[in-house]
Amino acid sequence: MKKYFANIIQAVKTTWKGFTITFRHFCKAFSRQKPVFVAESHYFEQNTGKVTLQYPKEKLPTPEIGRYKLHNEIDDCIVCDKCAKICPVNCIEIEAIKATQEFGKTSDGTSKRIYAAKFDIDMAKCCFCGLCTTVCPTECLIMTDEYDYAVTDISLHNFHFANMSEAEIAEKKALYEQYLKEKEEAKKQTNKEVADAETPKSENELNTEVKPKITFKPKFKPKS
Repeated sequence: MKKYFANIIQAVKTTWKGFTITFRHFCKAFSRQKPVFVAESHYFEQNTGKVTLQYPKEKLPTPEIGRYKLHNEIDDCIVCDKCAKICPVNCIEIEAIKATQEFGKTSDGTSKRIYAAKFDIDMAKCCFCGLCTTVCPTECLIMTDEYDYAVTDISLHNFHFANMSEAEIAEKKALYEQYLKEKEEAKKQTNKEVADAETPKSENELNTEVKPKITFKPKFKPKS
């Protein structure tokens, strides 16, 4: 019987101790820790307070050298296709239309001679290697600090950056095809003229050709 009541007393003591610890944490929970990145020197100085972030209102700061969602500033893109060629997983798809002449410049002064009819990046395939951003000559392709772009449909991970309409694409293609046709005709005409100039003339043409009349003048005036 004595042991029975001793166990009850022990249970009450341990339960009270547990409630005391819980109540202490409950009081401290009215304050909360600041969202500090783990690399900060004062990260471990915050020993008390709530640690749960009120996402998406609150977010942890992301490192500047992090690799997250890709973004292309299409106005600075010269459609050089280097990013698509170096991509190891083929997540970048580009359709280019050559212009007949320079139609603008990028923010760094690079001439723009190719239209971007299509510039798609499938982030579902991206392996976040960052190679595409290193080869970009105008630095228009960058990795942003956006790391949360969860969707319910995987096709929504395919982001479109080209801003040309279907009518504009058809117009630019027609202009370039017309330019190529005119260039080919001019080339044929030039080749024809060169061939005609190099073709030897027949004997009749040589006989009928009007030869210039040559007159000779004496070098010295005859003495009278």
